[in-house]
Amino acid sequence: MLGKLLSTQDDVAPLVMRVMLGIVFFPHGAQKVFGWFGGYGLEGTLNFFTQTMGVPLVFAILVIVAEFVGALGLIVGFLTRIAAFGVASVMTGAIFMVHLKHGFLMNWAGKQAGEGFEYHLLAIALAVALMFTGGGKGSIDSCISRKCS
Repeated sequence: MLGKLLSTQDDVAPLVMRVMLGIVFFPHGAQKVFGWFGGYGLEGTLNFFTQTMGVPLVFAILVIVAEFVGALGLIVGFLTRIAAFGVASVMTGAIFMVHLKHGFLMNWAGKQAGEGFEYHLLAIALAVALMFTGGGKGSIDSCISRKCS
């Protein structure tokens, strides 16, 4: 089972997808964990999720792990399919819990009450593609599955 989880082709497309998705998600995770980039840090984020949004603590922790640890995993290609699943799950939850009511389009003109979900669909598409392909060229998964030969 581990072999299937780590298997991937020596292809550049998954490399590009995972690194870019990881780079995009890293600041969001760093906001939640460290308070970087204008975030609230771990305690503030957990309080917001559990008290303001009513998210159970275990799911709040999973969101933070998916965005921070998952982003790092994507960047280096370690447990790519699991990291991608985490990102897809977070984005799906964000659509239904926050963004669906604001419509499809992002709030480019600043005239909506919030952001639409078009960005989330792109992130989900990349994550699902990575769940099928694995980490691709240069991933730690590839190295492990080939025994780093």
